[in-house]
Amino acid sequence: MKGPQTAILLLCCILTLSCFAQDQPDKATAIIDLSSKFFNRVQHKTAQLDEQLTRQTEKYLQKMARREERLRGKLSKVDSNAAKMLFAGSATRYAALSQKLASDTGRSGSLALNGEYLAYTDSLQGMLKFMSNNPKALASLKQLQSLQAKMQDAEQVKEYIRERKQQISQYVQQHTNLNNLLGKDYQAMNRDIYYYSQQVREYKEMLNDPDKLTKEALTLLNKLPAFQTFMIKNSQLAGLFSLPANYENPATLAGLQTRDQVAALINQQVAAGGAGGQAALQANLQSAQSQLDGYKDKLSKLGAGSGDIDMPDFKPNNQKTKSFWRRLEYGTNFQTTRNNYYFPTVSDFGLSVGYKLTDRSTIGIGASYKLGWGNGIQHIAFSSQGAGLRSFVEIKIKGSFSFSGGYELNRTLPFSTYQQLRDWDTWTKSGLVGLTKTVSMKSRVFKKTKVQLLWDFLSYQQVPKTQAVIFRIGYNF
Repeated sequence: MKGPQTAILLLCCILTLSCFAQDQPDKATAIIDLSSKFFNRVQHKTAQLDEQLTRQTEKYLQKMARREERLRGKLSKVDSNAAKMLFAGSATRYAALSQKLASDTGRSGSLALNGEYLAYTDSLQGMLKFMSNNPKALASLKQLQSLQAKMQDAEQVKEYIRERKQQISQYVQQHTNLNNLLGKDYQAMNRDIYYYSQQVREYKEMLNDPDKLTKEALTLLNKLPAFQTFMIKNSQLAGLFSLPANYENPATLAGLQTRDQVAALINQQVAAGGAGGQAALQANLQSAQSQLDGYKDKLSKLGAGSGDIDMPDFKPNNQKTKSFWRRLEYGTNFQTTRNNYYFPTVSDFGLSVGYKLTDRSTIGIGASYKLGWGNGIQHIAFSSQGAGLRSFVEIKIKGSFSFSGGYELNRTLPFSTYQQLRDWDTWTKSGLVGLTKTVSMKSRVFKKTKVQLLWDFLSYQQVPKTQAVIFRIGYNF
């Protein structure tokens, strides 16, 4: 907590002094000194993304080069001239892209706005430039520029692969007799292109996701007139729109239509439509807005509005581009078993971790602790009634319903020491199948509620017999 408090305190001091520094932006810049922890965090995040993007892109280029070499070899057997023409220079181009990626640091010149605009990244870059007199800020800025350069290199890689895909696709369509020979590798290339594009998009989203400390720093800096002026002149948007030097002068607006004039013109046109003109206009606007929202939703799912949409001709697995840790899903659950002649009332409290194989299937493991409550309200007695080890699988069926299955080991005898749990002869087996209903939650901690109805088909083999039908409630976070 020391780093954020120091940063906020220093920025508050800047705000207090900003009224004296409006006419002296150099002095305002000189007194900015955020904590080392902030700059280290920015540098670590960008360096990590830089390494991951470089590794994934090099791996992708190598895979694409191997696929094209395999296609060239197959085509050479039936049409050597076509193979030479179609794949001429591709290996050299892949090597050149890989070499540029490895050596590009982004310091050879300014990085222009390319592709999707990342608002937070633009603000972060402006903040680091504004404080570039600080050595740590300058080091963070260089690392960020290196990452942005790799992002642009990745866009060039995607563009080249799209060109190669189109060229190979045209050849395959013109020679349908070679579909069986080239079709499998060509489809594999399509899948690789899609997943690589998704991977790059995820890296962009991770870069454009600020943490709490950075948000606070940007919020406070945006209150500085010197920083506002700096961003107007040096942000990526400023370079995109190229605002004139005297754009704030009212004289430059002479001759332009005002908002009132535009509104009056619209009202005049609507009035010409008669009594129903206004209603018709509103209906058309609502219809257009509805269609626009639908298109925006589709675009966001396919390419996040970045314009680099690849329409897959297969059913994609969105989990494939995520890292191992981002595919994990943590949860907790509990169930209660009523007392009988052999066992007191017991509540199982379990923890689990699942790994998402696809968007529709998850496998995982877990453990549970059995807390005994005694035999009725008049005989409450807390006791350690056992423990459990679990494995499970979930496969979505339709909507919010999933098939659930699992294999579990349960010790249903009281224990007081860890050594007693190591006696595996006292553990019973459970084989579970059933249904799970998942309900999304609007909570900062728990994301989903899961209600499970399970049948233990191995319960009939146990002596004494354990509960056959199990009802569990769980929460994922």
